[in-house]
Amino acid sequence: MKRLAEIKGGLTLHFKLLCYFLVFGAIILVVLWVFQSFLLKPYYTAKKSNIVEKSAARIVRAIEQNKNIWTTVDNVASYNSLTVYLYDTESVMGFTTPIYEINYDNPAAQLTIEPHEVYSYYRYAKNGDGTYMCVDSNSLDDIARQKLERLRKAFTGATSDSTPEVHYRSGATNNVENMVYAAVASRSEGDEMFVLVTSSITPLSNTLAIMQGQLLWVSVVFVILALLFSLYASRRIARPISKTNSAAKELAKKNYSVEFDAKGYLEVKELNDTLNYAKTELAATEKLQRELIANISHDLRTPLTMITGYGEVMRDLPGENTPENIQIIIDEATRLSTLVNDLLDLSKLQSGALQAEKKEFCLTDSVRDIFTRYAKLVEQDGYNIIFEAYENVYINADELRISQVIYNLVNNAVNHVGEDKTVIVTQKPQKGGKVRIEVTDHGEGIPADKLEYIWERYYKVDKEHKRGVIGSGLGLSIVKSILDAHNAHYGVRSALGKGSTFWFEIAATRIEKTNL
Repeated sequence: MKRLAEIKGGLTLHFKLLCYFLVFGAIILVVLWVFQSFLLKPYYTAKKSNIVEKSAARIVRAIEQNKNIWTTVDNVASYNSLTVYLYDTESVMGFTTPIYEINYDNPAAQLTIEPHEVYSYYRYAKNGDGTYMCVDSNSLDDIARQKLERLRKAFTGATSDSTPEVHYRSGATNNVENMVYAAVASRSEGDEMFVLVTSSITPLSNTLAIMQGQLLWVSVVFVILALLFSLYASRRIARPISKTNSAAKELAKKNYSVEFDAKGYLEVKELNDTLNYAKTELAATEKLQRELIANISHDLRTPLTMITGYGEVMRDLPGENTPENIQIIIDEATRLSTLVNDLLDLSKLQSGALQAEKKEFCLTDSVRDIFTRYAKLVEQDGYNIIFEAYENVYINADELRISQVIYNLVNNAVNHVGEDKTVIVTQKPQKGGKVRIEVTDHGEGIPADKLEYIWERYYKVDKEHKRGVIGSGLGLSIVKSILDAHNAHYGVRSALGKGSTFWFEIAATRIEKTNL
């Protein structure tokens, strides 16, 4: 039933490849049969005709140049198995006996050329462009034979009543087709020579019958071999893909222990390498998602628990409705609201739903405004947050989102500050019309092998979740998304035990000197 369902859903790669190989084999067999049955004889005749024509042209050229005539005739006739006749055309009766004859063709299949036939060929050549060729089992077809008869009667002055009918033998009893090429060659002395080149065309009927019988057996063997090869090749090609497909189905079931190790050819290897990488990333992402959910649940539960606890205390115990307890409830509600807003912002930024609204504003003033939010930390908890800037820098960006970047970077530094509780924010104009913002803390630092991962979603350097002083713990993910949307460069430098410096660079529209 499973196999039937797969067939209904679509043909498998193995089956398709098998069909393609079998169809290819069938096409080869059809081409062989068509060539042997219909094209072999025309091809053989065309090749023979070409040889005879070129050989005659070579002899004519030797006669016209009066160079090595007899040697040329011997070489051409022997090399190509031809019969060559040379006639002197000074008198009509010169066609009775050739002045030169050489026979390297099959004597049993050779034409017996009579004078009137020679004269007919001569007339055909003279009336044409100096050459004439015919191929026929009786040397001449019926029309040519009728013309020949009329020429013969005109030549002899005979009439139909006084001249008996002439019968042409021309090797028909041997079922041999003959090729005759006639050419008139003009000599340098001003006279002419008539060249006849003949060649018997070997009967192909018996040869074809033998070859067709052999081809039948070859076809049977070929079909068997093609079937076996098609089964093997299609299975060999389809097996790695089928194996990869099975492993992919396991991956879809969140079985991250599956291995994509199918081998066969380069494309399959590259596909398996890609799927192995995807499997690793999916496993890491799922693990980090679980950690994030656990962390967020903790961050949500803590303020809710405190709000609920202080609310119950204020309700049940007289005198506990104090400004301090109310402030704690307000602070925890604010923390809870911040966490929810950060989650919404991160979701919108990474989905592309939150578009940047760019305008020109003073980045320096924006940073100074952000520092006012840390007045309580500076006054009550002894934090030292410093901003170093010697110019007023203007940029074209989304002011709200860039302020969020700086605020999150400062929050991250505050949460990982060292014993000196010092955070330094530096504004540095760069070459090329850019400005760099750096946020430095003197905390525990980040291991070098984890620096490249800290921007990834859900990633935390310290696996033990601890509640931050400020913020939700999603700051760096939000920073990355906002800076990517602004095509800004960013990074981090860190050393264990010495702290970290987070930075980003963005294009500046103008820079003004300040007296501060």
